[in-house]
Order: sequence, then structure tokens, then C-alpha cells
Amino acid sequence: MSETFRGEYYQKVDSKARVLIPAAFRRVLDAGDSRTPDSPRTRMVIVYGGKDRQHCDCYSMAGADALAAWVESLPLGSKARIRTERDLITRSATVEVDDDGRIVLPTQVREKLGITPEMIKEGVESALAGAADRFGLWRADAYRAVEDDEDDDDHEDALAILGRFPKPNQRLIHNADAG
Repeated sequence: MSETFRGEYYQKVDSKARVLIPAAFRRVLDAGDSRTPDSPRTRMVIVYGGKDRQHCDCYSMAGADALAAWVESLPLGSKARIRTERDLITRSATVEVDDDGRIVLPTQVREKLGITPEMIKEGVESALAGAADRFGLWRADAYRAVEDDEDDDDHEDALAILGRFPKPNQRLIHNADAG
């Protein structure tokens, strides 16, 4: 994947419940959506399911299709499939990016993030946090609190953690004499 969601951005939620999507994220969304005459604007999917989550995951259309294919690979009627369909497919919303690079936060997304009309009037801020194939959409204060709690909680370097796992698409070399 050459285009990924990277970085952290903070954006005000305006009086119409709109959030500006950073240009870097818009490029990834554009690359992941094949526009048609029926859908001339870039679209994205916001997943708001999962009762223990304080944020929403946002996908390009291609990313949302890949997520749906993964869900569909689970056995039909299984508890795992029923739950993932509910939390990742049913509890999602497709939105369009307007000509100024903004999206309107649907009611369910605002409820998930705990954004009230009063907060919007006061100028609540959102956080958009890149995660390679998706980005997290948070209320900024909740994001900062979670990140502060989780940041360096075990004092282990992220590269050290990553070093315990093989790189994707990298063949492992085994010693032919090893038994």
C-alpha cells in the first residue's frame, strides 16, 4: 500500500457539525474511491460500532470494501460474523467529502464521540489519528487522555515490539540443518 493514513491532526467541529479532513488524508481517500457520475465526490466510511470504543474508525471506500470482505470470510451465522457484521458493517455510515474538504458528522457518530450540541456551540475539537489503512476519529480531549495513558506505559520502544514479528511479505530464511 503506497498511500497510508499517517499523523495526528486536530480540527474544530463547526456549527454545522462539520470537520475538515486534512489534505494528506483526503489524498488517501481520493485514491481509495472510484468516483462515478452518480457519486462525483470522494466518499468514506465511518465505523462507529463497538460499545467499548471511544472513537470511530474511518476508511476509504476501498478500505471499507476490504474490511467487508474480511467480515464475509467468517462462517455465515457464526457468533463472530454476527458480531463483526453488527459492529463493523451495520454500525457504519458512508459520508461524502465536500468541495472544501469537510465531512458532516452523522448523529450516530456525534453520539459515539460524546459530542453534544452544547459542545459544538462551545467549539469542541476533534482528533484524527492515522493508523495506516484507516484513521481514528475522536473527540480531542478523549484522544489526549487515552494517548497519555497508553503512551510509554511499559517503557518498551515501538521498534523493539515490531522486531518480534516478521515483516509482511518478507520470507523467513530457515537454516537447512535445523531440525
